[in-house]
Amino acid sequence: MKTLLIVYHSVTGGTAQLARATAVGAASDPALLVRMLQAPDAHVEHVLAADGYVFAAPENLASMSGLMKDFFDRCYYGALDRINGRAYATLVCAGSDGSNAARQIERIATGWRLKSVAPALIVCTHAQTPEEIGRAKHIGIEDLKRCEELGAALAAGLVLGIY
Repeated sequence: MKTLLIVYHSVTGGTAQLARATAVGAASDPALLVRMLQAPDAHVEHVLAADGYVFAAPENLASMSGLMKDFFDRCYYGALDRINGRAYATLVCAGSDGSNAARQIERIATGWRLKSVAPALIVCTHAQTPEEIGRAKHIGIEDLKRCEELGAALAAGLVLGIY
């Protein structure tokens, strides 16, 4: 059985919704074990045990969130040259752009020599005031559907050995 590890960080709930929708799509394949962990709970052993990954982070101040960065800092060298060629996808929940956080994750994944299976899926909430930024997020059905489809495609590729 193949394993997909979804590592995420979320404060206002937006990124968690993206990660859960991706997990739902991936779990539609019974030959795949989906493991979803919040970034502080994910360790190098989890990374090494997985066949593929989804990294999901909010963009904070034009950067991935600090707890996602902490996850990569803690796991990077322990997994280096031990996970080459494995599949990954990126999810970013952003207020206005998201591309810089996606680019940071892509650079780390490149160092790990992972294989991107899709362009980063970025969802913009358009939160621009302190009140909107701190408010609980509600992700629209179309964006959640895109996440489910990404999860299902990643699952199929892992199970079939495409990735």
